[in-house]
Amino acid sequence: MNRLRELEQQALEAGREWTRARLEGDLQAESDACARVCPKSGDALREGQWRQMELRTVSGIVRLRVYYGYSVALRAWITPVRLAWGLESHERLSGELAARLIHTVTEVGSYERTAAMCQVWGSPISDGALHSLVRRLGQRVPDLKLPAESPKSSEAAFSLVIMMDGWMARTRGVDWGADPRRKEPERVAWCEIKSAVIYRLDQRGQSASGRGLLSQKFIVASPPGTDPVGFGAAVHAEASRRGMARAHRVYLVMDGAVWLWDLAADRFSGAVKTLDFHHAREHLQAVADTEHGVGTPEARAWLKPMLADLRGGKQARVLRRLEELLDPGRARAAESQTTIEREVAYFQSHRDHLQYRDRQREGSPRGSGAVESLGKQLQARLRGCGQFWRRPGLANLLSLCVLVRNRDDHHLWN
Repeated sequence: MNRLRELEQQALEAGREWTRARLEGDLQAESDACARVCPKSGDALREGQWRQMELRTVSGIVRLRVYYGYSVALRAWITPVRLAWGLESHERLSGELAARLIHTVTEVGSYERTAAMCQVWGSPISDGALHSLVRRLGQRVPDLKLPAESPKSSEAAFSLVIMMDGWMARTRGVDWGADPRRKEPERVAWCEIKSAVIYRLDQRGQSASGRGLLSQKFIVASPPGTDPVGFGAAVHAEASRRGMARAHRVYLVMDGAVWLWDLAADRFSGAVKTLDFHHAREHLQAVADTEHGVGTPEARAWLKPMLADLRGGKQARVLRRLEELLDPGRARAAESQTTIEREVAYFQSHRDHLQYRDRQREGSPRGSGAVESLGKQLQARLRGCGQFWRRPGLANLLSLCVLVRNRDDHHLWN
């Protein structure tokens, strides 16, 4: 082994043991001083006795002597110091170690790879124990009462941006374990994960290469099976936590999914709503391809000025030219006519959401790239090769991913 690395490892191990011994002494002192009474009634515990307890910490295993007795009020055997430290009856991980494990497991691609990584940085744990930790803590998340942001005394005026979208995750179908000889089994079931990104407009910037960046953002991602009403309530609650009621203006940017616009009308009626420009361009491309042929020079020549008008604040002209395509005197195939009617109706339904030049002047985004990027980031953890989730397992890990990304995970231990 390289001598430098050997010396460094020896120093790290010595420091780790010093920290472990220091922590063990501090915890034992708290255990000795902890009141030996029921925390509910204040009565002394019955049949009390001292027991040994092991606790796995970031610095290693600490061994403690703790008091244990029966609480009449709780009708249970309890360890008062466990309750004081926020540990469940059979919990063996310290809060700091659990927090680090949760942060790691939400970023690394699988439980197995997380366990291998933990082995490297000195806190060995099995993938099964990680799975149990995620299940236990993930089930706590829905009941957490997350506090709202406290406004600064001299808070400057700000605008809030909300983007919403959905992406698909794989879960195990009803025939996941079916006999291989079974015909057309439903082994895989796809479910939608509805997601949102929330940020202040002044937190938007660019890298040196011109790539968009957000200095801070907050996310929502609802468990599989969440309906639009439940998702809308979750997004509204998170936006409210982040100061929506104080915002000078709220911008809403989404693609053309009908359920999103129904949700917007219900929960964010006062927001400035924008149809994602890239989706608008795709729908114009569909019109160009239908009228002039896919990939033809004529299609490109028709599309270019339409996009320029859309960017330049001439959306009324774009709508007028689209509506001219509905002239009954135009002869086209029935399938093409259906496509044209559908696309024109699409733009007519979004005539109030096409003010791209105004949004550019205000510094507001014209596209929903931030929430699409969020979908890709979550998919990197939750839709990797070979990942087929049971819905409860997916919901537990997803809820912890959201909590960690929003820097709210410390509330799990408060």
